[in-house]
This record gives sequence, structure tokens and C-alpha cells, in this order.
Amino acid sequence: MGVPAFFRWLSRKYASIIVHCLEEKAKECNGVRVPVDTSKPNPNEVEFDNLYLDMNGIIHPCTHPEDKAAPKNEDEMMVAIFEYIDRLYNIVRPRKVLYMAIDGVAPRAKMNQQRSRRFRASKEGVELTEEKSRIREEVLQRGGYLPPDEVKERFDSNCITPGTEFMENLAKCLRYYVAERQNNDPGWKNITVILSDASVPGEGEHKIMDYIRRQRAQPNHDPNTHHCLCGADADLIMLGLATHEPNFTIIREEFKPNKPRPCGLCGQVGHEIKDCQGIAREKQGEHDQFADSLPCSEQEFIFIRIAVLREYLERELTMASLPFPFDIERSVDDWVFMCFFVGNDFLPHLPSLEIREGAIDRLVGIYKDVVHKTGGYLTESGFVNLERVELIMQAVGVAEDNIFKKRKEDDEGFKRRMKEKKKRMKADKPAFLPSGQFAPQALGRRGGPQPVDNPRHAAFNMRMHGRDQQNMNAASSLKAMMKNGQQTPSGSRDASDGGPSPSGGVKRKAQDSDSEPEPEDNIRLWEEGWKQRYYKNKFDVDASDEKFRRKVVKSYVEGLCWVLRYYYQGCASWKWYFPFHYAPFASDFKDIKGMFTEFELGTKPFKPLEQLMSVFPAASGNFLPVSWQKLMTDPNSSIIDFYPDDFAIDLNGKKYAWQGVALLPFVDERRLRAALEEVYPDLSPDEIKRNSLGSDILFIGKHHPLCDFIRELYRVNSTECVDIPPELCHGIKGALDLDENAILPDKIVKSPVPMLKDITHNSVISIKFKDPQFQEGFVFKAVLLPGAKLPPKVLKPGDWERSGRGSWRPQLGFNPHRQQVHLDQSAFRALGHNMSRDRQRDGVYSSAPPPGAYNQGRGGHLPPSLPYSRQQQGSLLGPSPGYNQQYPRSYGNVSSSGWNQMQSHGSAYQQGQQRGPGGGNYHQRYEERRDHRGRQGDNSGRKYPLPPTSGRYTWN
Repeated sequence: MGVPAFFRWLSRKYASIIVHCLEEKAKECNGVRVPVDTSKPNPNEVEFDNLYLDMNGIIHPCTHPEDKAAPKNEDEMMVAIFEYIDRLYNIVRPRKVLYMAIDGVAPRAKMNQQRSRRFRASKEGVELTEEKSRIREEVLQRGGYLPPDEVKERFDSNCITPGTEFMENLAKCLRYYVAERQNNDPGWKNITVILSDASVPGEGEHKIMDYIRRQRAQPNHDPNTHHCLCGADADLIMLGLATHEPNFTIIREEFKPNKPRPCGLCGQVGHEIKDCQGIAREKQGEHDQFADSLPCSEQEFIFIRIAVLREYLERELTMASLPFPFDIERSVDDWVFMCFFVGNDFLPHLPSLEIREGAIDRLVGIYKDVVHKTGGYLTESGFVNLERVELIMQAVGVAEDNIFKKRKEDDEGFKRRMKEKKKRMKADKPAFLPSGQFAPQALGRRGGPQPVDNPRHAAFNMRMHGRDQQNMNAASSLKAMMKNGQQTPSGSRDASDGGPSPSGGVKRKAQDSDSEPEPEDNIRLWEEGWKQRYYKNKFDVDASDEKFRRKVVKSYVEGLCWVLRYYYQGCASWKWYFPFHYAPFASDFKDIKGMFTEFELGTKPFKPLEQLMSVFPAASGNFLPVSWQKLMTDPNSSIIDFYPDDFAIDLNGKKYAWQGVALLPFVDERRLRAALEEVYPDLSPDEIKRNSLGSDILFIGKHHPLCDFIRELYRVNSTECVDIPPELCHGIKGALDLDENAILPDKIVKSPVPMLKDITHNSVISIKFKDPQFQEGFVFKAVLLPGAKLPPKVLKPGDWERSGRGSWRPQLGFNPHRQQVHLDQSAFRALGHNMSRDRQRDGVYSSAPPPGAYNQGRGGHLPPSLPYSRQQQGSLLGPSPGYNQQYPRSYGNVSSSGWNQMQSHGSAYQQGQQRGPGGGNYHQRYEERRDHRGRQGDNSGRKYPLPPTSGRYTWN
């Protein structure tokens, strides 16, 4: 899920980390679509070795998109997922490995968040259905029109959880997809594909990180491998930093706010369900062929360069006069650790630390102030020094009271500004807005408006509307006077205008009242006694209960150690979780050095169906076996309290419900397992298979060097795991085991999607893959590997001005040696003629010809009709050369006489433009005289020659 608002803050503070992706599109030739050849060089001017896909970030937008029509069935969903992967592969074009990871069974610490999300989704779905039914009835009673309510089954996104039939079908479809691409796409010919489906335990992104860590620990690993990870979660940025790989990039969708979403009742764009008026939809297209299409552009992608982020952090974290050697790798690890305090998927954020309030900058400032006292870094390869962390927390605790007071002041100031803005917008809103050519346009709009057919008619409408408005105002004033018993317009104001009401009091204006009621805040952190109120309301204990507070702090400290270990070493414990809904205060972190020793060893993950019982509400019980469903709904069930029909959501100082805390009971693992022992015998063979843990699958084509080796394993029917020869597989280490459901050469691969064809001539082979294994307690070092080469610096050096090396040229994209485009003199002339800088290019008259005195600006004076001079207006192109400038005596094959001749033509054109309407322009007079005299070459009486018939100048 990631950290809310983290990416927005990061991209604004460190803007150069973002690079927009260049995507080559497929072409059409004679109605035949020609796909992109991904074996060619990457148009982004960078070559990636490995591409990792966090598949859940792909599955969700493809199965239930928010900005377009949803797929009609599972088959269309699978095709949408295939197309999404194709786009990513086309942009990145990996040369060695494609790793596709789907979320499997998560650690217990993550299940609490999954449980909260799924219960919320179920509750919001029920509330949305009730709201739609209520509003539909109201709209129809008012006489509005709504399309018939189609009775169709709602797609329950909770099925995107390990153990469901949907996830099993998805794994089959992805196997088919990989085999089809490796058989037919030249860009997939030599690639190694690893598929880790939902049967393999672990979150998708952490399975990817585990693979990278274990490959880095091998002697055959290339330290300069260029990784690219796809995912929308903000914590992927911290995971990328935690790898300490010099070449690590993240690709994700570019976030575009205010995307149009269709109304759930009428299907039209531009309003929400609560504002639906039941207006009939206009026909889309001549034959209404665009009725089901939304006006949205294709989603674009961006790269996040972790190497550039490391540059930023190195500048920000570098400290002088340290009592110990400065190490940027250790400093980056400390920065990642401090980011955990503002929120993550496993712990609630501290009440005094909010990203939107600059919490990370505050922590970095405290870190740099306190690090001289700590005597060293906070972390090392995923292990925390709690004694040093306590100094940071105490420094935050000292400022907590001021933080809460400032938060209240900022909130009140924001409300006041928004209130004033609403008043201004209501007061400044014009009574009449013209349309067409005279309609107001937003700043920066690219496309010009449509011109009106009859300007006089538009002006007439403006005048008539003004007259009608005056009549309406007069009628309203007369009505008000008659109502209040007044005889003259000079009387007191009407009560509705804020004047005295009939009862003698002053009526409050409607706009002075808040439109939305504010949620009640019983904690009031900005007032004295906030800590007592917090613990009493959130934990139902007195703040003086020191033992309970120590218990909460101890659990939070364990969580910090668990999360950092999870990011750097893998899952330390599958059963640990934070057993509270709220976090303690920073000032409560006292004497924490001995609060944590070590996690329990040898813990195992849940099985898929057991996880479903832990995270699903009763409304999603249809994805479980029948006997298991009864445990969720039977009043006599021993675990019925795990599945409440309704639950409270504590806004916890926030405004919207999705920001609040779902107060759900925590699942007791022992009680759950005891209840499931009675229903395990009821599982069918298919359900037993879905409830088992699986393995990663490795796919290669016939051109891969490892293909013959794997075919030999199947030929001899090997019964033991065999190590991969790294020299045959891009240096990858791991173990291979035969797959009972393998894709084999010369065997037909059945398509699980009816609309797609079977693969009849298959040359792809698949086999089970297992990451390299290490002894219990092995520590993966969080360091740059020997031989790693850092990429060239991108940011401007701090001493650039003092070095006297000229102007700084920022690097655009990945290529530091990209040649900049330079315009020659002829290009400037072409731009100057076609893009006059004396007027707005995007205005209403952008398609009009250049003004009459266009060329007078070349060193002369502009006519009075143009308000700004070129020097005042400025241009991104810089000063363009005029025709009267001194050019070199020879330019290519053009002699000086040729330039003089061209200048004479230019001056002739200027003279013709200056003669006004009586003389016409040069080309017009030329055509008229040619028709009158009957011949073209006569230039008698002229002081300038006519152009030759070829239309080209003859250079002497």
C-alpha cells in the first residue's frame, strides 16, 4: 500500500529524480498492426538488464479501473493485464531477466492492514449500493431520466488475495502469456523469465528484494547490473535505496489528478453520484458509437532514478567534523529508517510526525544535530542501535507540544483561506458566460476555442441577457420591499442580504456557515492535557498507567526493528504484529535500549485459505469453502467475533473516512487454528491444492544457453534439485526442480482465455526455481559491492560558479552525452515567420496570418497596434536574426550576392505590406497585373525583380 503523501513530497523536494518515459508505439500498415520490435535499442537511451514487476500494482487497475469502463468478465481482465505488461516491456526492454511477482501469503504484521482494507471495501460497497438506490429514487421522483439499473454482479476486488480461484486462474494465464511471448516476440528470445505467483509466500515487492539480495551475495553477480522495478507503492523507493545497487530505477504510472470518473447512476462524466440530476445523455458521435468511451488520455509512465536520489541525500546528509568516518551508505540507511516513523504498512505513524508538515525534514535536522552525541550511525545492515534512536526520539518529544499547536494554527488558517476563497468565487462569478470564440479560456490551454458562427448574434445575446438581468434585479428589489412593507428603494436591506430580519435580529449569511460539519475531536492535542486525553480515548487507560505505556512503546520498538530487518534481511518473524491501533508519543520513548532482544526463530507463514479467514469479512466468504464460510456467519461459531457486520472508524484527527482507523478486533492465531481443525477434512482436492504453498517457475526459450541443460534434466527425470550453472544464465544462481505442470517443447500449450489461440508449435520450457539458500542468521551486507561503478553525477556541483567552467547544462534523461539541438539561421527565420512573438500563439486568433508590419521589428519600430516590443516580451528562442543583419560573406554554396538578392526580396515584401489596403500585398498585386497584361515576365515600372517561374532564387 505504501506511505501516503510520501511520493508527492519526495518528487517536489527532489525534482530531478523524475524522468518521463519515451514509449515507441505500434504502427499500422495497410490496416495491419505492426508490433514494436523490443529487441532494438531502448528509445530512452538506457539499457536495462533486469525488469521486476510488482504484479498487484498491475492487477488492480486492470480488473477494476477508475477512469474507464471495467472489463466485462475475467477473460477481458486477463487480456488487459497482458497488454499492460506489454507496454511496460516495450518501455523498459530488459536484456537478461523479467521477474513477475504476485503477492502471496503476507506476514502477520501485514495482515492487519490487509484485513482493514478488505473490511472497509466491503462496508463501502454496501453503503454505495444503498446510496445509489436512495438517490435513484429521488431523481426519478423529480422527473429525471436515468438509464435502467442493470442487474449485474459486482466485481469483488477482495478476490485478489492468495487462495482464491481468481488467483489460481491468473497464474495459469500468466504461464500461457510468457510462453506465447517467448515463442513469438524477438525481444523475449534470450530473456530469463521468473514467475512467482500467489502460491509463493511473501509480498510481491519483498520477494523481488529477496531475489536481489540473494543474487548480490553470489560471487558471479555483476555489481553493475541495471535494475528496473515497476510498482506504484512509495515504499519501493526505500527498498531501492536499501539494495545499495548503483543502477536502480523505478517505473510507475504518472499521477494525474482530477481524472474524469463516470457517475455511478447516469454514467456521465462531470459530477458525482450525490450531485446527479438525471439529465438525459447527449448522443456521442453520429451513431452514438462513443457512448461507452470516456474522454481520457492513455496513462503515461515516469522513471524514478534512485541514483539521483542518492546524490540528493549525499548533499543533504553530509556532515563535517564527525567523531567517526562519514559513510554515505550508512547515512542513507539511517534516512530510510527515519522514514518509518511517518508511516508504513506495518506500524501507525507517530502522532507528532506528518509528512505534509515536513516531518522527514525535521527528523533529518534533528539527526544531524544529535549524531555528534550518538557516536555512530543508527543502523547497520538492517539492525537498529536503540540507544542512539532514543536520542532522536527525545529530541522530537521536546518539540511535540509546539508541533501540535502549530498544526492547529495551520489548520485554522487553511480553513479561513478556503472560506474566503469560496466567498470570492461566489461574489466574482459572472452572471453570464459567453460561449464559442468569446468564452473565457483557462491559462495554459493548448487547444484554441471554436469560433462562433455569427459574432453579431453573440453580442445580441450578451445585451439581451444584461437587460433581462436588470429586470430580474428590479423585480427582486420590488418583491423585497413589498415583503418588508417598504415604499422606497432607499430603505434598509432585505433580511436575505444580511440585514435585520423581521424578528429584529441579524440573520447570518448562508455562505458564512460551513458547508461540511467538522468531525468532533475529543483529544485536542493543541491544549494542555493532550497526553492524558489521548491515552484515555484511544487505549481506554489513564496516562498515569506507566506500565501500559511501556507496553505500547515496547511493541512499537519491536515493530521498528522488525520493519528494518524486513527491508534489509527478509522476514524476521512471520507471526509478529503490532497489537494496537494507535502509536505512542515520541516523548514516551525512554529507556528503550533493552526493550528488544530477538525475534522468535523458525516461524512459518499461514496457508492461503488460513489467510483468507484472517483478512476477509463475512461478505466475501463466497471465496471460501462452504464449511469455512459458516465459521464467519454462524452465531454459535467460536470465532464469530472476528467478523463484525459493522465497525467504527475513528477519524483520528483526519477529515475523510478512508484516512481514519478501522477499529476491528485482532485475529487470535491460536483460536483461529483451533476452529479450522474441525473443517479441514471438508476440503476438496482442488481446495487442498489451492491451500498449499508453491514455488517460483523459470521460463526460457530454445535460443537460451540454459535450454539444453533443462531439457536434459527432464530427459533423465531428475529427482533432486540441481544448481544452475551461472555461466549459462547471466550469472544467476539457484536450484532447479522438475515441474509436474511444466511447459515443454513440442507440446501444445492450451490457452486458458477462449479469445486467444493455443500455442501449437511451442519451443519454451519451464521448471521450478529456488533462490540460493543461506544458513540461519546470515547477514546480507548493506554496502556497495566491490567493482560497482557509480553512474555520472546529474546534479549541478555546488562550486560550479566558482570554477569558471561556463554555464551549466542540466542532463535530460539517462544519457549524459546527449547532443543538444541547435538551430541555424534559416531555422530561426522559419520560426520567426510562422510563430510571430508579437501575439499569443495559443489565443483565439492563433491561426491568423502575420501582422502587416511583421518585418519592421527587425531593428526598427513596431506599429502602434502592437502593445509590446520584442525586447519587452522576450522569448525562449532568444533574438531571431532579421533580414537586415550582416551575415558571413559565404554560407555554404551561397554567395554574398545571393544574400543581397534575398534581402531585396525581403524589403520588397515589407514595402508591399506597408502600402496599406489600397496597394494590397505583393502576391496579390502580382497576380492581378499578370492577369491584366497577359504575361508573367513584365516587370516594367518595378524597382525589384519578380521571382522566377521555378519558385526558387537563382544565386549568382
